[in-house]
Amino acid sequence: MKLTEQQLEQFDREGYLFLPNLFSPEEATFLKGEAEAIYQMDRKEVWRETSGVARTAFAAHTYNEGFRRLGSHPRLIDPVEQLLDGKVYMHQYKVNAKAPFDGAVWQWHQDYGTWKRDDEMPEPRAMNISVFLDDVTAANGPLLFIPGSHKQGVVKAGHDLETTSYPLWTLDRETVTELAEQGGCVAPTGPAGSVLLFSSLLVHASPPNISPFGRTIVYLSLCETTNHIRAFNREEWIAHRDFTPIEALEDDCLQELLHEPA
Repeated sequence: MKLTEQQLEQFDREGYLFLPNLFSPEEATFLKGEAEAIYQMDRKEVWRETSGVARTAFAAHTYNEGFRRLGSHPRLIDPVEQLLDGKVYMHQYKVNAKAPFDGAVWQWHQDYGTWKRDDEMPEPRAMNISVFLDDVTAANGPLLFIPGSHKQGVVKAGHDLETTSYPLWTLDRETVTELAEQGGCVAPTGPAGSVLLFSSLLVHASPPNISPFGRTIVYLSLCETTNHIRAFNREEWIAHRDFTPIEALEDDCLQELLHEPA
């Protein structure tokens, strides 16, 4: 799947693209079931909120066939290779939950800020994909973006080790306010199966989910292969060390699993 010139221009201008219904309801439902099974596992890769509900499952593509195939899906890999102008490897893979009532905040941050400081990734030639496994609404903790903030480069940040279970380099209120006054603040929403592509420099966050409706999103962080990380300060299942270029599978790779006999 290739992006149009208009989409490429929008990504350059705003730092993100929203692609509604890129995956079918059946594909999204299948992956949601796989995510729920993973959240029940007692694995070091599954991190939990203080309430005990799942917050994120790291590296799901290494122990689940459905998520392995999603991580090599041509609908995701092809446009990222187009945007980064080269082959890519999987830097990070997360299946994030926003549990009903208990889904906690993700503070304002840039992903490349963490990758640069913690992993010594040389340049921001990396980006994120988010795949909605639930309908994402204004009520259940959607992603918040500041359009155009990727044009600012790496923004000053502090290392927050206390707000949530996941350490993060976060922006202060003054910086976020200044950026939002320039670019505004948006919350892309849409049905399960929709996809967001966004720059690793885009400032983003998500609020708590106090609604009775869950929100599960898969995040694939892809990096151009020659731009791989130089430091191994974090666990391998958080910041991957396999820099092998991803070879895209066939477009029906998930459909094959849907049609396998029980």
